[in-house]
Amino acid sequence: MAPPSRAAEHGGVNKTYMAPTNGELRVSHAEREPVIEQLKQAYAEGRLDHDEFDLRVHLAMTAKTRSDLAAITRDLAPPVAPPRRPEVRTGPAPSGEDRMLAAAAHAAGALTTFVGPLVLLLLSGKRSEYVRRHAAEALNFQLTLLLVTIVTFGLGGILYAVAWIACALAAVVALTDKPFRYPWTLRLIR
Repeated sequence: MAPPSRAAEHGGVNKTYMAPTNGELRVSHAEREPVIEQLKQAYAEGRLDHDEFDLRVHLAMTAKTRSDLAAITRDLAPPVAPPRRPEVRTGPAPSGEDRMLAAAAHAAGALTTFVGPLVLLLLSGKRSEYVRRHAAEALNFQLTLLLVTIVTFGLGGILYAVAWIACALAAVVALTDKPFRYPWTLRLIR
């Protein structure tokens, strides 16, 4: 005699197990908390009124499956941040003369240390913001070199031998209507 089949053991019904889909999985308290936080944020931003907030919190606390929970916040996608605008220049574009004076402030620093950038800052800095920014940067660089030389009892003077490279690079950048910042410089003048 053949042994009884598994279907016969269960009353003749063949019961097969089907795994639930992701939306049919039951939710835990830990999964409810972020939804409630999102509802609180939406209420604070004014996207939900008080009654709707209460209703949705109640629905979140009694939700059984992930799809029930997702339906509560489906229309509350986080607000899209406005796109960042590129930095806008407040004044007019620098003229050719302004770019030449800014480049001269950097080049003069290689020849006269801090004196040339200081003179250009005082004479042309009031007329043009572009010249003032570059002259202040050149002056800060030269003052930093001077302070390093004083603190190291003259050994920092070796830096002056290569500082002309940085000054030449800064002068070229100033001619192209771009900002320039010397590395490792104390910003004493703004």
